Amino acid sequence: MSRYSIEEFVNNTKQEDKGEGLFELETPRMLEINLNGQVWSKAGAMVSYRGQIKFEREGVLEHGIGKMFKKALTGEGTSLMKANGNGKLYLADQGKKISILHLQNDAIFVNGNDLLAFEPSIGWDIKLMRRVAGMLSGGLFNVRLEGTGMVAITSHYEPLTLLVSPDNPVYTDPNATVAWSGNLQPEFVTDISFKTFLGRGSGESIQMKFSGDGFVVVQPFEEVYYAPQS
Repeated sequence: MSRYSIEEFVNNTKQEDKGEGLFELETPRMLEINLNGQVWSKAGAMVSYRGQIKFEREGVLEHGIGKMFKKALTGEGTSLMKANGNGKLYLADQGKKISILHLQNDAIFVNGNDLLAFEPSIGWDIKLMRRVAGMLSGGLFNVRLEGTGMVAITSHYEPLTLLVSPDNPVYTDPNATVAWSGNLQPEFVTDISFKTFLGRGSGESIQMKFSGDGFVVVQPFEEVYYAPQS
């Protein structure tokens, strides 16, 4: 049914406490954080909150001079927002589907555009893809997350996880690649014969090759971000 009375609409869409802890999927595309302390999130992802919560963009030297230089000198990186306090915080990113991961002394790489939020107990570092800078449409970088705690990632539509083994490598479109296991180091390969069939960006003949033991997560969408013209 698509037509509701006001009472029916409120009852069908109202927020409900599910008792799932710090990170809770209020809907498949809305993350509820039951905040009691601090959390990091993608800047601009806040859609609502209640309680006593203060927001602050990451400082220039918040995470050390090395990360600052990576972001400032290359223009690559993701802007983070720090939320402190007590209350309920609601995050979303362009209606993308949200997946919550509980890292238990694990490591995972996430495309910087697809990282929504993580606990401060998680260590992170920006990894630049220098070899393909200028070959792709821009915005391609990733964040390595490691430790124990919650991480929320996003994807356009439902994500698909492909298992990687030494005898069965996986090739992906960089613009459709969401995340991969922390022990994998992708190579970039080009095959001009695929240019007509893969991708719509300037790097359409470039693929990421994953070899070893692990996994890679892809989405049925090419997330192309264009670099600003100088």
